[in-house]
Amino acid sequence: MNPPYEVDPWHIRETELDLGRLAQTESVFALSNGHIGVRGNLDEGEPSGLPGSYLNSLYEQRPLPYAEAGYGYPESGETVINVTNGKIIRLLVDDEPLDVRFGDLESHERVLDMRAGTLERTMRWRSPAGARIRLCSTRIVSLTQRAIMAIKYEVEPLDEEVQFVVQSELVANEPLPGPRRPDPRVAAVLDAPLASEEHFANDDRVLLVHQTRVSGLRMAAAMSHEIESPNKRLVDSEAQEDVGRVTVATRLKPGEKLSIVKYVAYGWSSHRSRSALHDQVAAALAGAELTGWDGFVEEQAAYLRDFWEGVDVEVDGDPEVQQAVRFALFHILQAGARAERRMIPAKGLTGPGYDGHTFWDTETFVLPVLTYSVPDAAADALRWRHSTIPQALDRAAQLNLPGTCFPWRTISGRECSGYWPAGTAAFHINADIAEAVGRYIDATQDEEFAREIGVELLVHTARLWRGIGHHDLNGAFRIHGVTGPDEYSAVADNNVYTNLMAQANLREAADVALAMPEEASRLGVTAEEAASWRDAADKMLVPYDERLGVHPQSAGFTDHAPWDFLNTPPRNYPLLLHYPYFDLYRKQVIKQADLVLAMQLCGNAFTAEQKERNFSYYEALTVRDSSLSAQTQAVMAAEVGYLELAHDYLAETALMDLRDLAHDTANGLHLASLAGAWNALVSGFGGLRRDHGALCFAPRLPETLGRLSFRLRYRGSLLCVTVHPRQATYSLRGGPPLRIIHHGEEHLLEKADITLPIPRAQPTLPPPHQPPGRAPRRHHEPEQDQAR
Repeated sequence: MNPPYEVDPWHIRETELDLGRLAQTESVFALSNGHIGVRGNLDEGEPSGLPGSYLNSLYEQRPLPYAEAGYGYPESGETVINVTNGKIIRLLVDDEPLDVRFGDLESHERVLDMRAGTLERTMRWRSPAGARIRLCSTRIVSLTQRAIMAIKYEVEPLDEEVQFVVQSELVANEPLPGPRRPDPRVAAVLDAPLASEEHFANDDRVLLVHQTRVSGLRMAAAMSHEIESPNKRLVDSEAQEDVGRVTVATRLKPGEKLSIVKYVAYGWSSHRSRSALHDQVAAALAGAELTGWDGFVEEQAAYLRDFWEGVDVEVDGDPEVQQAVRFALFHILQAGARAERRMIPAKGLTGPGYDGHTFWDTETFVLPVLTYSVPDAAADALRWRHSTIPQALDRAAQLNLPGTCFPWRTISGRECSGYWPAGTAAFHINADIAEAVGRYIDATQDEEFAREIGVELLVHTARLWRGIGHHDLNGAFRIHGVTGPDEYSAVADNNVYTNLMAQANLREAADVALAMPEEASRLGVTAEEAASWRDAADKMLVPYDERLGVHPQSAGFTDHAPWDFLNTPPRNYPLLLHYPYFDLYRKQVIKQADLVLAMQLCGNAFTAEQKERNFSYYEALTVRDSSLSAQTQAVMAAEVGYLELAHDYLAETALMDLRDLAHDTANGLHLASLAGAWNALVSGFGGLRRDHGALCFAPRLPETLGRLSFRLRYRGSLLCVTVHPRQATYSLRGGPPLRIIHHGEEHLLEKADITLPIPRAQPTLPPPHQPPGRAPRRHHEPEQDQAR
C-alpha cells in the first residue's frame, strides 16, 4: 500500500488534491490547542467533506430515545456542535469564484509542519475564463494565545492584470452532511443548534454571539483583518444573524500581491453574559493584533521547540513509523495543551466522531503520554475529572452505590450512554481514573495536586468497589455483573482486568488515606474503612483456568463456544455492525485487548509463563474491531518476545489515521490510537513500566529496527533512553539523579551515561496465530545490514 502522504520526519505533505478523500484529509490537517479545534477544510469552504470548527466542551443536548425505558437510563445525550466557522475566505477572480472543481487546478499542496505548528497551502489555478493565479495560505491555532486562530492569505496574478474580491466570513449553523450508514462511532447531526443573540460589523471587524437552543451555552466569535495591497482597494463589512463578512476588492498586475492576515477569536461560557463574552473576544483580538502575524509564528515555533525537546521519539529503520509517531505526539499536544480543566475527547477537536465524548481511553492511553511529556496538561485533564465528582456521586446514588460512578461517555460529566451493558456496566473507568491519578503523582511528586485533587478521586473511586463487590463464603472478594474493556463481552463476573485495576485502586486509596490523614478525614474516611479497602484488595478474586493454563477474561469465559471465524466473511467486520450483541456476548470472540491489557497495566499479577500463555490464547480470539487494541497487543508481543509481530501491531496503531485503516478517519482522528504509537514504542520496545519511585525498562528491538530513542520527564528530570539491538544507554539531560531499573536490575543514573546489555528474548511457545483474515498486515522486512 503506497502512503497517501509523502514520508517525511517532520511534515505531513499532500501534493495532489483528491476530492474523494477530503473528509479524511480534513481530519489529518486539523489544527487545535485543546480549546479551539478547526478541521483542515479548504479556505474557500467548498468543496468540503465535513465542515468543522469546535470549542472544547461546547455541546447541545438531545433526547435519548428508548423503545423501552428503564430505571437509571440517561434521559438526554450530549453532542459536540459545529460552532461558528472562522476559516472561510472566499475568492472571486474576475467574477469567477475560486472552486477547485472548476477551471484547471495546475498544482495544489498542503503541508502540516509539526515543528512550526502550521498548516500551509499553495496552489496554482486557472479560472474557467483563463486567468491564472497563485494562492498561498498559512493557518495557525495558537498554542500561546488560547482564544486565537490566525490565517495569512496571499494571492497574486501570474499572467495578466486581475480583479480580486476576497470575502472573509464568520458562518454559524453551517449545513452538515448526514451519516452515510448507521454506525455508533458517527455523531448525531443537529440542525441549526445555535440561536443568534448579537451580530456586529464595523470596518474590518465582525462579531457574532450565539447560544445553544437547549443546553443554554453561550459562545462568541469575532474577526479582524490586516490588509496589504499595492493598489487602491475597497473594504466593506456586514453582519447578519448567522453570517458576518468582510469584503476586500482590488486589482493587481503580475508581480503584485494582496496579503490579508485574519485573526479569529473564540470564547464560550455556561455562566457569563452576552456582553461579557462580547468583551472577552474583543480583548482577545486586541492581543492578537498587538502580537502580529510574525509574533504568532515565532511564539508557536518556540512553544513547539520546548515540547519536542522533552518528548521526541526517534526511530531508525522505519521512516513511516518515524513520521507517524511525531504526527501522533503533535496531535496529542494539540488535544491537551490548552484544554485547561476541560476534557480530552476521543477524537480530540479534529471531528465530531463519538459525538465529541470522552471515554476511559483518555486516562488509559492518552494521559500516560502527557504525564511523561507535558505533565501540566495531564493534571488539567484530571482536574476536569475532579470537577465532575458531583455528577458522578449523583449517578452512583441513582444506582444505589457508594462513591462515584464516573460516566462511560460524556462531555459535561453526565452519563450519555444509552446502552447500559457496554456503558454504565463498564465500571472499570473508575479504576482507570485512579490509575491515571497514581501515575501522575508518582511522575511529578505534585503534593498540592495530591492533596487537592488526588485524595478525593482515589477515595470516592475506592468506595465504589466496596459497594459493587462482596466477599463470598470463602472470604474471596468478587465483583459481579460488570463489563471490561472488551465490548464483545458484557455484564460478566470477575472480569480480570476490572478486578486487578480495582485492587490497585483500593490499595492506592488506602495508602493515600494513611499518608494524608487530614484530607482523608475531611472525606469521612475512618481507619476501619481504609482497612476494608486493603482487605478487599488482598482477597480480590482473580480467575484462573487450570485446565488450559490461562486466565479467563472473566469467570467462565473459556467455557463459552468459540466464534465461527472460518465462516465469518471479511466484509462482516467490524462484527458489531453485522451481528447482534446477544450472539457476541456468549461466544469466545474479543473486540479489543482486555485480559492482555491487564497484563500490561497490572504486570506484577502474572508470571512470565502466564503472560506468554495468555497472550497466545487471546491472540487467536481478538479481531481488533476497536482501534484501541493493536497498541496493547504490540506492547505485550514485545514483552513476551514476539518482536516482529509487535512491529506489525505498532505500524497498525501508528498508521491508523494516516492510512485510514479503520475507514472512519473522516469523523476525526483516533486520539488513543495515536497515543498507541508512543505506547508501542516506549512501553513496548522500550519496556517502560512504572514502579513507585523508579522507572522500569526492559528494552528490546526487532531486527527491522536499528535504533530507538525517546525522552521522558520524571520527577523534575529529563531522561533520554537510546536502544540498540544489543545495548541500551540511559542519559540524564537535566534534573536530579534518577533510580532506574533495567531488565530487573536497579541503577542510579547521575551525570554519567549508563550503557547496559540487552538479554535476548526467548519465547517458549510457537508464534501465536490470529483469527483467519485478522492478522496484522506485515509491515516491514528485516534490514540485512543494520548496525548492531
